[in-house]
Amino acid sequence: MSGSSDVIVVGGGLIGCAIAFRLARMKISVTVFERGAPGCEASSAAAGMLAPQGETVAPDAFYQLCAASRDLYPDFVAEIEEMTGQPVNLRRDGTLMVAVSEDERLSLNNVFEGQTRAGLPLARLTVAEVRERAPLLSPRVAGGLLAPQDYWLDNEMLVRSLHAACLSCGVKFCSHIGVERFNVCKNRLDSIETGSSQRLGGGCYSAHTYVLACGAWSSEAAASLGVRLPVRPCRGQMMEFEVSSDFPVAVRSGHHYLVPRSGGRLIAGSTMEDAGFEKKVTAQGILSILDSVCRFAPFVKDLPFRRAWAGLRPDTNDHKPILGFGRFENLVYATGHFRNGILLAPITAQLISELISSGSCSLPLDEYSPARFSC
Repeated sequence: MSGSSDVIVVGGGLIGCAIAFRLARMKISVTVFERGAPGCEASSAAAGMLAPQGETVAPDAFYQLCAASRDLYPDFVAEIEEMTGQPVNLRRDGTLMVAVSEDERLSLNNVFEGQTRAGLPLARLTVAEVRERAPLLSPRVAGGLLAPQDYWLDNEMLVRSLHAACLSCGVKFCSHIGVERFNVCKNRLDSIETGSSQRLGGGCYSAHTYVLACGAWSSEAAASLGVRLPVRPCRGQMMEFEVSSDFPVAVRSGHHYLVPRSGGRLIAGSTMEDAGFEKKVTAQGILSILDSVCRFAPFVKDLPFRRAWAGLRPDTNDHKPILGFGRFENLVYATGHFRNGILLAPITAQLISELISSGSCSLPLDEYSPARFSC
């Protein structure tokens, strides 16, 4: 088999699909190669929080990128839902950050001072106001903050709907097909060679531009080009419980959180583990999640357990994404999003599609350039 497109995207997670979708909407032909099923890895394993304020004390340039992407989400979701008729369940109820210990209360105070000084919308809540919004939280909760513009959604629904939207725009998917070789001519990629699948034999495919967006596996793909790309997997374990009625708000304390899902489900997460590509659920990981969330939400220990899973986040040395052109003039990187892959999907798609179509971006990418790692 062989073929050609304007753009080949290597990696069919949320980032790769969002880029393909935005390019296809610009009438650019796109083929996506995915070693598994589209969105089957970190994109489906996440909790779906769109909460840049919950990740920062004093806003910096990276916060601005994250906030810009969050602000794109309502229109991004509406576009996908209108095209496919499939709901994504974007919730715009805000995110609640709570403290149990005195150290956590002081930490939240620093967050409040740093963010309000920068003009961000953030409300300080009394203990009574926290209990009013989430009555089931622990009586030990010593106050909280409400970020009204931090949202959440069902990322599994988003992955399915975005895949359907891509197909309706003419994006071609080669699923369950790994890219085994990149053929290079001078400083340009000439073609890719794939392995065989159950449906297709191996083949050679060419494009004008290539996008490397295969998440935690990006370093392996880049190595075949002689490029050392410092992207490594960071395992995150998650749990899901049944609730008799929908939990009213997403709640976080530090790096642990509870996120509601439709259909009487509640997500609890997460761990951050250096475990290589071992995508396993462990007793230690589950216990650490339970211990942490039960500090601020002890009712969780009595909920019916539904399932647990693990995903592999693509981490980098500075925990920031790798975006833009590198050593090869027609290869664009869009990887290394770490804990922010769901959040950053719309802005990544916008910026990478701008870069491919016009050679420039509406926001600077210098801070995220692969050149910072000599790629």
